[in-house]
Amino acid sequence: MVSTKVIGVTVFSLLMWASAGPVTAQEAGGRQAGDGAPAEIEAPAGQPGEKPEQSRTGAPVWVLEGDLAGKLQTMTTEHEDTFADIGDRRSLGYLELVKANPGVDPWLPGEGTHITLPRKYVLPDSRREGIVINLAEYRLYYYRDGGVQVFPVGVGTDDNPSPLTDAEVTMGISSPAWYPPSSIRAEYEANGEHLPRMIPPGPENPLGPYALILSEKGYLIHGTNKGFGIGMQVSHGCFRMYNDDIIGFAKLVDKGTPVQVVRQPVKIGMRDGQLWLEVHRAREEYPEDEKERLWQQVTEKLAGFTEEVEGLEVQRREVELAVDQADGIPRMIGERVQQVASRDGDTAGAGEPSEKAAASPSGNSPPSPQRWF
Repeated sequence: MVSTKVIGVTVFSLLMWASAGPVTAQEAGGRQAGDGAPAEIEAPAGQPGEKPEQSRTGAPVWVLEGDLAGKLQTMTTEHEDTFADIGDRRSLGYLELVKANPGVDPWLPGEGTHITLPRKYVLPDSRREGIVINLAEYRLYYYRDGGVQVFPVGVGTDDNPSPLTDAEVTMGISSPAWYPPSSIRAEYEANGEHLPRMIPPGPENPLGPYALILSEKGYLIHGTNKGFGIGMQVSHGCFRMYNDDIIGFAKLVDKGTPVQVVRQPVKIGMRDGQLWLEVHRAREEYPEDEKERLWQQVTEKLAGFTEEVEGLEVQRREVELAVDQADGIPRMIGERVQQVASRDGDTAGAGEPSEKAAASPSGNSPPSPQRWF
């Protein structure tokens, strides 16, 4: 276990500021670690007189199922719910809720609205150990107890990006003081605001109740004094978690735990012979140039994957849907077919495109060659 202590020393001058009703399964699959069957998760009842929707459920530990984990879930909103509130209670990011629920007002979803909780994941292409942060989806994966726990994180902005790195946890700090670097103090001064040289532990401290220092100099995983912004680009490069998440998470993380930071907006994986695709756009908006970049990445990843795995039939229509939405929802886009001997002795099925995969949905030629698989 990482040792903890209250800190008020100049080491932090080097740190960059990172400045509902029952939940039911929406589809089969997705088991929590320790369960022998697919999980049906319900929010705890909480204290007497407390509405179940106000109890915090946190992030489950999911069993690994090939390259996938978790399952989609749904919940029904109360009239006072917002996506920010739901995200805090369910340990989900604001943006992932927005993308998974198109057409729903995130600030006023309304009484009795059924919304999707995006808790099904294609695992990042990385070592499945310790901590893996995928900047493209604003999520932290923590591999533990033979499964994986997934948390939303706030990451660096375009002007202050989080680093791609292969690091490790060097220290855990309870109730950290914050020594703002000169660059951040200069930002405040430019806006006519004063920022003290030290902010002590407490509700005004941007680091929140706990921080994990990384071997990547100047970066850490920590809590926050602002609940909104988790699961978005909001920080000066560090990784923000909900305070309730970081408190429990930090107690589990040992010194030396590996921390891989990757950027993978396109993830592909197999489960029980099925091919799954998950695509993430960066923001609520989805400009055409970003869509074209994601198409190119999907094309390249599928080409490499189909070379490695024989007998895959890919359904072009499902691929198009995944890229056109780019909502972070995993979709099954194909499967590995069995080789079947034909009557004339030839082998059919393995590696040959099906009619469904080989024809455009409209019957016309495809709009661009790179969209054929």
